[in-house]
Amino acid sequence: MATVSPPWAYTLQLPHDPRAPGIARATLRTVLAAHDLAGLTPTAELLASELLTNAHLHTRGPYALRVRSAEPNRLRIAVWDSDCEIPPAFTPGGARAGVRPETAETGRGLHLVQACADSWGAHVLGSARGGKLLWAECGHESAQR
Repeated sequence: MATVSPPWAYTLQLPHDPRAPGIARATLRTVLAAHDLAGLTPTAELLASELLTNAHLHTRGPYALRVRSAEPNRLRIAVWDSDCEIPPAFTPGGARAGVRPETAETGRGLHLVQACADSWGAHVLGSARGGKLLWAECGHESAQR
């Protein structure tokens, strides 16, 4: 008899602190191990790291990491922050916008997300909390790329 795992989600609220992205990555590894998804760790950690770093570098307030099961063996990793501006790389037609010269030391993170994720997107949130949500999905097939 097949066992169906119920959907799950975890949200980690983070202060604007340089240690927060590292704490979030450690939490992500623990969550994936607890749900027998350790095989997704390298891809999921890269996606989370880039989204978290973007939130930390480009906003002044708190941010949050949300990880949820999208379907069996798939994850959606999302990062909320208080800034309503969607980065150019996450806007329609903006996949190539803002590509940095090879000598630049920054500016490639969201392009890495696009390259490593099965799907990705962004939403401006109109609720009382406001801000935006950047998300990326990955599954076992993307972990083997």
